[in-house]
Amino acid sequence: SLPAKLINGGIAGLIGVTCVFPIDLAKTRLQNQQNGQRMYSSMSDCLIKTIRSEGYFGMYRGAAVNLTLVTPEKAIKLAANDFFRHHLSKDGKKLTLLREMLAGCGAGTCQVIVTTPMEMLKIQLQDAGRIAAQKKLMAAQAQLSPSSGAGAAEPAVERRTTATQITRELLRSKGIAGLYKGLGATLLRDVPFSIVYFPLFANLNKLGQKDPNVKAPFYVSFLSGCVAGSTAAVAVNPCDVIKTRLQSLQRGVNEDTYSGILDCTKKIWQKEGPMAFLKGAYCRALVIAPLFGIAQVVYFIGIAEFLLDMLPKH
Repeated sequence: SLPAKLINGGIAGLIGVTCVFPIDLAKTRLQNQQNGQRMYSSMSDCLIKTIRSEGYFGMYRGAAVNLTLVTPEKAIKLAANDFFRHHLSKDGKKLTLLREMLAGCGAGTCQVIVTTPMEMLKIQLQDAGRIAAQKKLMAAQAQLSPSSGAGAAEPAVERRTTATQITRELLRSKGIAGLYKGLGATLLRDVPFSIVYFPLFANLNKLGQKDPNVKAPFYVSFLSGCVAGSTAAVAVNPCDVIKTRLQSLQRGVNEDTYSGILDCTKKIWQKEGPMAFLKGAYCRALVIAPLFGIAQVVYFIGIAEFLLDMLPKH
């Protein structure tokens, strides 16, 4: 039933995000740093420096936004895919690859209603620590410089903002459109991701089914979700880099600003080279693989059906 699908999708999203959020934070910071202003050399370097400067919970900056909105996002994504697959199937016959891709396309399109504002807010909170650390480093370098003089100013203390503050400011200054900055880039990432992910998962999962009418074992669903998720994540990583850059409201010192998808693509290519489009790709694969593996296990086990069955019947 639809309520069960929505609950399953929500539970799957909450569990998955809690497990992999620190890696997602490292991905955002690695993707946002530009040549000449590199704070981190790798995912592990980013996480170590984050813990040292911001504490353990610094790795979970922006997690509250994600945990709040990931439930409707994952619920919409998984339920929409099932909805489109059901309506694209003819008399219960096996879906063709093209129809599976169309169902994934529909799911990816539906989810951006929640994904875009969620990612918009999450990115601001995740990247705030990187920008603050960069400013402190440059202030320290200025103090050590012989030309800086003895009266150099102390580095400013970082003022932490919340998702609520960012939302209010965006709504006040730009209206609802402010929360949907980067919508085009989000579609450019999520639609191809779903087109690759859902057909690949469905076909990998079928390999573990001994009978078409019996669900595959949970470990098959988990591994299928991991393989399909990491493959799709790496395939669309260039779009994710562009989306992350476009949705970042604050920039580090001497970092470029972008007017749109084409301008962002051109500047990254010219100033950072084609390999810059793969920034954070392995982090993204490490995030998406367990996230969708866990999601599919929860979704296919059907926790919601068990919970709904426990409710009193009228």
